[in-house]
Amino acid sequence: MAHGRLPNLAAAPRFTEMVQRRKLFDRDPRQTALLDKLAAKRAAARLLGPEWTTPTLWQGFVLPERPPFALPAIVKARHGCNQYEVLRDEPPPRRWALLRERAARWMAGPYGKWLDEWAYEGVPRGLIAEPLLGTGPGLPVDYKIYVFGGEATHVQVHLGRGVDHRWVLHDRAFRPLVDDGRQLPRPRSLGDMLAAAEILAQGQAFIRIDFYEIDGAPRFGEFCLYPGSGLDRFAADWIDFELGSLWHSAAQIRASNSSVSKGFETWSSAPPRAKDSV
Repeated sequence: MAHGRLPNLAAAPRFTEMVQRRKLFDRDPRQTALLDKLAAKRAAARLLGPEWTTPTLWQGFVLPERPPFALPAIVKARHGCNQYEVLRDEPPPRRWALLRERAARWMAGPYGKWLDEWAYEGVPRGLIAEPLLGTGPGLPVDYKIYVFGGEATHVQVHLGRGVDHRWVLHDRAFRPLVDDGRQLPRPRSLGDMLAAAEILAQGQAFIRIDFYEIDGAPRFGEFCLYPGSGLDRFAADWIDFELGSLWHSAAQIRASNSSVSKGFETWSSAPPRAKDSV
């Protein structure tokens, strides 16, 4: 329904079809740790350095009667996606009560079942609060880096999240794949982000790794195994095919290389830190 066609799950030439194949058939238990926001931050801090991660102000299972952390902050589910609330100032009692109700709903069940995003099901449920990044009125720009077979190939820039959300896909050199006449500024730390993404993506045929740029410095966001749940359309259909081809090639190389590392389990092997490899 989202794409106006039936998926070709046998050959899956498109990227969006490969996402559906991952959801339906890939049951690698190591993927769960990638989607655990607390575990992912710990791994990123270990591999890249603690300055790459956003500190956790608070974690728990039930929001107390008043905010137990400094503001401004963002409250989010440890185990889900797009489950968050931004608090810039002390919330009125009614707003805080509504957030407590929302958080209770987040905690009521595992995330991902309705779209069969399997790896979320095993993530421990929980709530976390982090300092609100950036100084502008909205959320900071999100740089989502696509990594195939350990090579960062594309940068998807997300703007206006929570207000007027739109995104633009670029190649590694930060050239938009479809030119709409609006050239976005290149982040100063793009080279560091690309190098960090390749370190964090070891052992994965495909993964997307998200970053922010705060005061010119890169900051790790999270991992993504199912971009758009495979339902978002790209600006042109050839992009879907191109990214699908990259995923297939990376999967074939990974399958034929018996010595390839196996994802999250190998993260304790201490590869080069990103700031030393740029």
